[in-house]
Amino acid sequence: MAPTPIRLALRGALREVRYVTAVPPRRAAGLVGEVYRQVERDFGMLAPPIALHSPAPEVLAASWTILRESLVAGGLASRADKEVVASAVSRANTCPYCVEVHGMALGSLGRAEDAAAISGDQEIGDPSTRALAEWARGGDGSVAPELLPELIGVAVTFHYLNRMVNVFLGPSPLPAAVPASARRVARAVLGQFLKPSDASPGASLVLLPDAPPPGDLDWAKGNETIEAAFTRATAAVDAAARESVPARVREVVQRELAFWPGTSAALSASWVEPAIAGLPLSERAAARLALLTAIASYQVDESVVGTFRRYQPSDGALVELVAWASLSAARSLGKRLLHDVKSSERTEK
Repeated sequence: MAPTPIRLALRGALREVRYVTAVPPRRAAGLVGEVYRQVERDFGMLAPPIALHSPAPEVLAASWTILRESLVAGGLASRADKEVVASAVSRANTCPYCVEVHGMALGSLGRAEDAAAISGDQEIGDPSTRALAEWARGGDGSVAPELLPELIGVAVTFHYLNRMVNVFLGPSPLPAAVPASARRVARAVLGQFLKPSDASPGASLVLLPDAPPPGDLDWAKGNETIEAAFTRATAAVDAAARESVPARVREVVQRELAFWPGTSAALSASWVEPAIAGLPLSERAAARLALLTAIASYQVDESVVGTFRRYQPSDGALVELVAWASLSAARSLGKRLLHDVKSSERTEK
């Protein structure tokens, strides 16, 4: 059994979620209950980055489906390489929470030096690991073709989750109440929860209905489970957005993403105002939150969320909008990773 501070931290972790109230495990029923059971069985704990989606059950299922099938389930890529990708993407997105979590996972796999190098922006000693991390961050590097669906799947998942975490969670998976003297032990224990399990691919697919694949998931072809997971998840998030995100807001976000170079915005959030100026006043709050989430999620603060909630007060609407914006950006970056790999292959030839 974990030490008392660790057990208390895990028990109270859902209280760390900001802006919305996650469904408590004892009250989880229907789709939420089924997702919670799968998460605890296959991930080892009810992770707050997944549970925070619970006010929107279909979006909750979508978030778990892409995480499980890309990172947690076994496949051709090693869990260690997947964790390198998750850590490198999280570092690029300025998501300290996810960097810490997946650094713990790498440490539990005997890769503590790699975790420290990624979190500190230092050079990774092993050349193949260094190349993989560089590729995941959108730089030079190559990936074996048969591994692309899994590794791009991990990258897209964490481009998505990093944005959700930056909006709804703090900088560390350990609550502030955990004393400094216990934090090292806490990280080691949590790392053990994140070790590879014997989860077989495909178990989460039953959570969401099948759907036709969108045109931007070419990178998933060749792996039926990954393709099915991301197809079902994107359909669920898009359907939720049609209910919670006004059409003109979706158009503004997609237009901005089409010309987005994939890098973070300026330190000030004022860059967003010209992009939303043409919208009705009632829709600007939604567009501001969506654009900041997609392009600079670390700039979302209480005032941005509070202004949005004046017009759409429900927890479900907030989760659905932020999820749609996060996944829109992640899908855009997934296409870039595939394009970069193909460009590298042509150059080598």
